[in-house]
Amino acid sequence: MILTITMNPSIDVSYPLTEFSLDAVNRVKNVKKTVGGKGLNVTRILKQLDAEVMASGLIGGVLGEEIKERLTQDNILHEFLSIKSETRNCIAILHEGQQTEILESGPIVSTQEASDFLNHLGKLAVKADVICFSGSLPQGLPIDFYQQMIQVCRPKPVMLDCSGEALMTVLKGESKPYLIKPNIQELAELLDQPITTDVKQLKVALSDPLFAGIDWVVVSMGRKGAFAKHSNRFYHVMIPSIKAVNPVGSGDAMLAGLAVAIEKEKSVDVVLKQGNALGILNAQEETTGYIELVNYHTLIKQIQIKEV
Repeated sequence: MILTITMNPSIDVSYPLTEFSLDAVNRVKNVKKTVGGKGLNVTRILKQLDAEVMASGLIGGVLGEEIKERLTQDNILHEFLSIKSETRNCIAILHEGQQTEILESGPIVSTQEASDFLNHLGKLAVKADVICFSGSLPQGLPIDFYQQMIQVCRPKPVMLDCSGEALMTVLKGESKPYLIKPNIQELAELLDQPITTDVKQLKVALSDPLFAGIDWVVVSMGRKGAFAKHSNRFYHVMIPSIKAVNPVGSGDAMLAGLAVAIEKEKSVDVVLKQGNALGILNAQEETTGYIELVNYHTLIKQIQIKEV
């Protein structure tokens, strides 16, 4: 079973407008509301793959109950911990080919709720084969909370998709994740230096002591594929050229693909091909966290893996 953890989920609200008028009334006819958060994007992809998956994290208030109800409607198992503060909304205004986002910071988590969640997570981790942590930490949690969560989940493999100070704190800590998935920009921020998609430079970058003790480091490079380190070996993933419709959530789809392949103990080639294929399939769809599996096998054949 794959356990997905979303610490700061949301209800994502999309307002499509032909024109957006500032400081005026804007009327919207077709409002779209979906369950949001990187970990729940991963969850939806896993469900489409018929993987055994359970979603967890923190939810609160009316919006939290709505998240649970929608997951139940989609036949997705979930075991969230309820908190007092309200789960957030994230609003996207789509106008004139542009997207203006209004993102609430989310709930404030108390010290007691943080402690309760670690106990809750420990019980769920026992049942899991692979665990995925995705997204930001809500207010009130210490910056090392992902590190605490990894410690609670040991010895189960944890796949971590976060960025910034939260990721750096984990990398400098004693309890290591099994896999991390930074993009080029996030990798550059971690190493505090410019990083390009040059294979030789990436090989040097992933050899940095900062990544010691982590089995998998997978760097997503958008249209240029990916670069990965596994067991001190390096792999360049080359992908076909595609027309991206909506790249949002492609990293989450990639993580889902990696998780399923790793859970099934597949070869390096299969792990990397499956992860990249699902990321591409997500980018080809309008809906975030959705893939069209009919194109999967054709796409897999076009992805090349080269050890460098």
